Amino acid sequence: MAAPAKGATLDGNVAKAERFGARFGRDGVQHFIDGASRASVSGKTFGTDTPIDGRELAQVAAGDAQDIAAAAAAAQRAFPAWRDLPGEQRRGLLHEIADAIEARAEEIALLESLDTGQPIRFMSAAAKRGAENFRFFADKAPEAGHGLSLPAREHVNYTVRQPLGPIAAITPWNTPFMLSTWKIAPALASGCTVVHKPAEWSPISATLLAEICFGAGLPAGVLNCVHGYGETAGKAVTEHPAIRAVAFVGESSTGTAIMKQAAPTLKRLHFELGGKNPVVVFADADLDRALDAVVFMIYSLNGERCTSSSRLLVQRSIEKEFTEALVARVRKIKVGNPLDPATEVGPLIHAAHVEKVLGYFDVARQEKVAIPVGGAQAAVGGNYVQPTVFAGAQNSMRVAQEEIFGPVLTVIPFDDEAQALTLANDVRYGLAGYLWTSDVGRAHRFARSLEAGMVWVNSENNRHLPSPFGGMKASGIGRDGGDYSFDFYMDTKNICVAHGTHKVPSLGR
Repeated sequence: MAAPAKGATLDGNVAKAERFGARFGRDGVQHFIDGASRASVSGKTFGTDTPIDGRELAQVAAGDAQDIAAAAAAAQRAFPAWRDLPGEQRRGLLHEIADAIEARAEEIALLESLDTGQPIRFMSAAAKRGAENFRFFADKAPEAGHGLSLPAREHVNYTVRQPLGPIAAITPWNTPFMLSTWKIAPALASGCTVVHKPAEWSPISATLLAEICFGAGLPAGVLNCVHGYGETAGKAVTEHPAIRAVAFVGESSTGTAIMKQAAPTLKRLHFELGGKNPVVVFADADLDRALDAVVFMIYSLNGERCTSSSRLLVQRSIEKEFTEALVARVRKIKVGNPLDPATEVGPLIHAAHVEKVLGYFDVARQEKVAIPVGGAQAAVGGNYVQPTVFAGAQNSMRVAQEEIFGPVLTVIPFDDEAQALTLANDVRYGLAGYLWTSDVGRAHRFARSLEAGMVWVNSENNRHLPSPFGGMKASGIGRDGGDYSFDFYMDTKNICVAHGTHKVPSLGR
């Protein structure tokens, strides 16, 4: 688990976070359209609160179709010049953005923690990972348009890739800064312009990102940010005819709604949706390392992560000892103020989300599932929830099938490899899977047959930027990462040139 920042203290972090956030409390969180901060056309706002104590941080501009139209128009105006800018120049600009992100790393981390409730021990890496995203795709910008040579006997075929145009990025509230850069950096590297609609529960870092990009030299209109609710600003951006594609991260049900809204304008869609990801632990695994990974992948980031291993499938012969060791570890997890460098689990994002997670504790009791640790709000109250284990569950139960998206792990025993695979695949989702075994043959067999877009063997979630990131089934459509991102943000065109030697068919001679 990540170590506390050296030299940092709770009081010091609180003071700095308050100082960084003071301007938002004073001036509010505005849209960023065509290179300038703007209030909503309607003048409407909504409040954003810190989940630490429920205190309002700022009033946020509440965008609607008018604000989206302005942002889309700005993105459309800026597109031709950005598209035609040589990739080498886009590379330089994106590296300037990465430098600027790193220069404001502490501000980003503290405001992200204040706005989302994510522990600072994890958010301290948010700026670093965001900068890494920009640097990786910056270096790929010069080759983004490259294609293939496909020669035939009397023709030469070759392909090129060309940016789609203005695209929409709709991003979630759990790790908003990093996930925004994960979408925006490849879109910009490809030559697309962007209208960003961040989650209304965590708006602050999206405004920071837009300001940083513009301040680093990104031309006006290339990146625009419109705040607001999904039913208004979100719906408007998915329906706007100038927007050529929508990249969305969020719940599967919202993905369904976006597909319907985007259908009349035939937008290209990329979805990273929900998950109920299995971590499968066989008796022959390195159990100490497996335990570390199991605990980390569900209780880090408050359990609010799409790739969390929220179902533990453990071989029955070790179920008792592994569950006991798991429960002992979970009892020691430090719940507290996310700005405290020692905190491991902070408050959940919003009171409505707390209510959802607490509701599954009632479901577990109705389903007669054991709760050896947790199962209630934490003693500090508010949005704090105890890290929880549901033990001895059956895969058909709601606690094993539905995405809880909190610090809650469901333990399910299995007897053999065949049953483990059946249980792992018997869920509507297919985002990620984790496998722990010392049997190399089993590792390959199981990984190949697991219905998940990403599988980690004897590892926690390890991020490798060139590799594809995405899910199967109800967990998504499309892939991020490396050239896979360019496949979404760009069109592939085939050009066929004749040698002049083939016979051309003729009619009417």
